[in-house]
Amino acid sequence: MQETSPGPPLAVGIDVGGTKTHLRAATADTAVADLVRPSTGWRPHDPAAAARWLAALVADALPAGVRPAAVAVGGHACETPRQCAGIRAALEQRLGVPARVVGDAELLVPAAGLDRGVGLVAGTGSVAVGTLPDGVPVQVGGWGAVLGDEGGAAGLVREAARAVLAAHDRGEAPDALARGLVEAFSVAEVPALGDALEAASDVSAEWGRHSPVVFAAAGAGSFLAAAVIADAGRALAALVGRLAVRGVVVDDVVVAGGTVLAQPPLYTAFTDALARSVPSARPRPLRVPPVEGALTLARALL
Repeated sequence: MQETSPGPPLAVGIDVGGTKTHLRAATADTAVADLVRPSTGWRPHDPAAAARWLAALVADALPAGVRPAAVAVGGHACETPRQCAGIRAALEQRLGVPARVVGDAELLVPAAGLDRGVGLVAGTGSVAVGTLPDGVPVQVGGWGAVLGDEGGAAGLVREAARAVLAAHDRGEAPDALARGLVEAFSVAEVPALGDALEAASDVSAEWGRHSPVVFAAAGAGSFLAAAVIADAGRALAALVGRLAVRGVVVDDVVVAGGTVLAQPPLYTAFTDALARSVPSARPRPLRVPPVEGALTLARALL
């Protein structure tokens, strides 16, 4: 068991994303560590392995002899309260300090300085989270590129390929979207796109990295690409709507993710659809790194 260092208590916040992990450590008024590294090796479905991975990350990030007083983690693919509780218990046992573990999307609301609201992420994938009045967390979406993740980068590419293949079946000539996908996946013609997508070893990453093709095609006048983006915006708004139906207060929707915030057409499609489907909801783009939410949660444990 580790003991905390003498002096001001040190809070450690960790945002474990699908591709990269961000750790920040600080006392009440002093930054101590800020580390970004790949999320390689993160195994959220094995609590003991996840705790070992997190403890090693903390040890690597902090100066020699410095120990945390509290740790909070937002973990990618930490999808249920039971799963998060298992990692928390294993981490507390390993570090000997209070810990809190939540899904990574649950970092957005505290990162925005709010006590409640919805966190909506549309990066490689997509997910939305909120809490019921009794504090129980609720997650919708986030089911991966094959089954869901509409509005995320990988989902956009999947739906773009479907649209292009359907147009081919209708006998339409390849448009800017079809030509862009054929080039991106290094195939000779549209019918080969299906095999190219199925051959991906890491579906989310390999599909998702081609999402700029969809936006470029829309900018070049592709009606198919524009429709894919509009549908993606409606799908993201529908995540918020599902939370509202389940009793989550959705007045504030904190939005993050490299896809939705980096692509104005998608963000506009989302906000327009949200205004129609959940008019009381206020979208708020997150302007600070989500790890700030983890640091806020860690400080609340002190």
